[in-house]
Amino acid sequence: MPTLLAAYAKGLYPAEGKWWAPAERMVSFPENAYVSKTVWRLMQTRAYRVSFDEDFAAVIRACAPGQDVVESFTALHEAGHAHSVEVRDRSGRLAGGLYGVSVGRAFFTEKMFSRERDAANVGFVTLSCHLQHWGYAVNDGKRMSGQLSQLGFMLVPRFAFNGLLSKAAFEPGREGSWAVDETLDAARWNPKVPGTGRVAPGTQVRSGTFTLSS
Repeated sequence: MPTLLAAYAKGLYPAEGKWWAPAERMVSFPENAYVSKTVWRLMQTRAYRVSFDEDFAAVIRACAPGQDVVESFTALHEAGHAHSVEVRDRSGRLAGGLYGVSVGRAFFTEKMFSRERDAANVGFVTLSCHLQHWGYAVNDGKRMSGQLSQLGFMLVPRFAFNGLLSKAAFEPGREGSWAVDETLDAARWNPKVPGTGRVAPGTQVRSGTFTLSS
């Protein structure tokens, strides 16, 4: 486990039994997260409930990595370094999610899955809102993909990415189990305006069967 965390901090990640450090990395900065109209409407209507670290095992199984990956990341999760985002529909069914690794103030998104349209994207936006409020500098998505580009990820050269990590990965982050901050409402978050998304104490936001309160 220490080897894996040290590798991430240096810009390396495991895949297909090897360590990889591609010439370009797909990176998201919280302030550049893209919220589509569809995702915004889903969040406004509380179509899904988002949680963190409530069912890491179910999320990683749904992402279908190899057994060795499951074992490694489950150990990281139990040690407080790997985290899951669960997105549940109104019936409580797991509709989507993602998992990744936190190293200092850098997050590394491993895989995402959706069983319902845009479910994982709702989870990603909620996570990005929290990462910004928690002072995280960067979210690494590794390689280019259409889904990541739709969420505001961009390609940066390896030297620039490593420069970001040289600071962010060695700053104090959030270790241990994560939970959704009840004083944040990602549906009210504007990525371009740090500090937005906070709800006043005592505020309740209701829609359908979901209630957010602080």
